[in-house]
Amino acid sequence: QVQLVESGGGLVQAGGSLRLSCAASGRSFRWNAMGWFRQAPGKEREFVAAISWSGGSTYYADSVKGRFTISRDNAKNTVYLQMNSLKPEDTAVYCCAADMKYLSGAARDRREYDYWGQGTQVTVSS
Repeated sequence: QVQLVESGGGLVQAGGSLRLSCAASGRSFRWNAMGWFRQAPGKEREFVAAISWSGGSTYYADSVKGRFTISRDNAKNTVYLQMNSLKPEDTAVYCCAADMKYLSGAARDRREYDYWGQGTQVTVSS
């Protein structure tokens, strides 16, 4: 059974940092692109960052560019999201997702992703 499990969320003050992890199990995702999305209360799920299967390509939402970094460790079947200079508007539930297409590139469109984690809450206080 394929599972994506996020961790690392929490409460942090504005300007602080958090590192989210997404651990995959049930199969290897080394040939698959991975992404992070977030959903704030009353808002639609939005793209945050994505990384290609090789890690050679990454994409970021304009709102997080320069502050967030996505990375992956295929040996650990894990994807990370390093979040620096956090702002109150970054408050949301953060979910990771996997694109099951072989050798998939990083994608912004959530419709490209096949598996989703349950999410981890990130709260940034002002």
